[in-house]
Amino acid sequence: MDQNTLLILLTVFVAIAAFALLLQAVSLLGVFFVARQLRTKILAIWPEFEHIVGAAKRTTQSVEKNAEKIAATSLGILDLSKRQLGKVDDLLTDASTRAKVQMERAEMVLDDTMTRVQSTVSVVQRTVIRPIREVQGLVSGVRTAVQHFGRANRSTVDHATSDEEMFI
Repeated sequence: MDQNTLLILLTVFVAIAAFALLLQAVSLLGVFFVARQLRTKILAIWPEFEHIVGAAKRTTQSVEKNAEKIAATSLGILDLSKRQLGKVDDLLTDASTRAKVQMERAEMVLDDTMTRVQSTVSVVQRTVIRPIREVQGLVSGVRTAVQHFGRANRSTVDHATSDEEMFI
């Protein structure tokens, strides 16, 4: 390559580089104007934004304080609930044990009462009802004898036959 061609190529490259730098400068200038417009809009809403951020900080701090209080209160309630539940469990266990003991006692009393009733019935049977039956049997025998001897005539054959048929 000769020097002239080299010089032309170098000039073309320098021109392209200069054009690229000019294009970059114009782009940066456009970005500058857009950034300035954006800055103006942001500055217009900045006080309101600062107010919102301040309110958010205050709310966060209040929530943190209240959350700590709520957590402490919740732990206290949980501890109290555990203790009360333990007491209720002990009470139910005690009541269940006492009820079981009372049921066993009631069963023993009922068994004893039934035995005594049975014994009383046996005693009444031996001492009252048996003698009454014996006396009743004796009275019945005496009555039958009196009736039999008190009849003036003897029974007829028909009457005797009918009595025998009743026994057959």
